[in-house]
Amino acid sequence: MSSQHARAYYTHDQVREQVQQPNVVRKKVKVQKRWVTRGEKMMYVIFAVIFLSISAYLVSYSSSLDQLNREVESLNTQIQQQTVHNKNLAFKQKELSQPERIIENAKKHGLEVQNTQVKRATDLVE
Repeated sequence: MSSQHARAYYTHDQVREQVQQPNVVRKKVKVQKRWVTRGEKMMYVIFAVIFLSISAYLVSYSSSLDQLNREVESLNTQIQQQTVHNKNLAFKQKELSQPERIIENAKKHGLEVQNTQVKRATDLVE
């Protein structure tokens, strides 16, 4: 075989291969670029769950704190009312334990005072 003939044969095979290649249709794979990756989505979900759980905890904590403050205020008003009531009773006790009143009440019921020295019970020291 001559060199010309060999070249023609070699180029003829290349042309045949080139002719056969266009018959094969290659499908282009379209690579979709995601705006947010899966890892980022997972991070966003985790942060959202953490944020919502902290928010729910804060709301429940502030609600219980508010309820506790209301109970404290209610107890304070009850204490003030009881203090006023106790002061009124102490004043009434002092008023009713005056010696003049006791002597007057005794005379109304027919009792006689033998000693004119009537003392208060709180003034006596044992």
